[in-house]
Amino acid sequence: MYQDIKTFKIPKEFRGKSKFLVQFWWIIQRTLFSLSPQFMYGWRRLLLRLFGTKIGDNVLIRPTVKVLYPWKLTIGNWSWIGDGVTLYNMANINIGVNCVISQKSYLCTGTHDHTKSTFDIYAKPIEIEDEVWIASDVFVAPGVTIGYGTVVGFRSTVNKDLPSKMICYGNPARPIKSR
Repeated sequence: MYQDIKTFKIPKEFRGKSKFLVQFWWIIQRTLFSLSPQFMYGWRRLLLRLFGTKIGDNVLIRPTVKVLYPWKLTIGNWSWIGDGVTLYNMANINIGVNCVISQKSYLCTGTHDHTKSTFDIYAKPIEIEDEVWIASDVFVAPGVTIGYGTVVGFRSTVNKDLPSKMICYGNPARPIKSR
């Protein structure tokens, strides 16, 4: 048997907070956060801070952004998080200063271990260094670091670390030229 779902168990303390706080955040996110007018960036920063996000000054985060666990998120000053971005942070996601995560991108820190029939959760942090631009509809896999000043082209899939100061594109994303 490849996976025996009935044997799956969520690891104790995996979420980082109680299941009640997780549910409360999801309610707040679907109401006060996502229904807020687009220009209310300060309001959304406040909500994220109240739930434990370390978020810098002048961060622009759109109301359609989805954050799984805000207490596992850090966003540096002057960064932008675009419409429809998903920050699926089963492990920490750290976004540097002056970064842009464009619309519909998906940063995913977790998956399941396909080598175990118990379907164990596998989670590794994602590091987005300063001045990175992740263009539209990019997928970033667990455990990836994207180096300082790098641009990741639209619809790319980032499965491995990308070096600094490069333009990267493709599936899988690879360095194309210097920035």
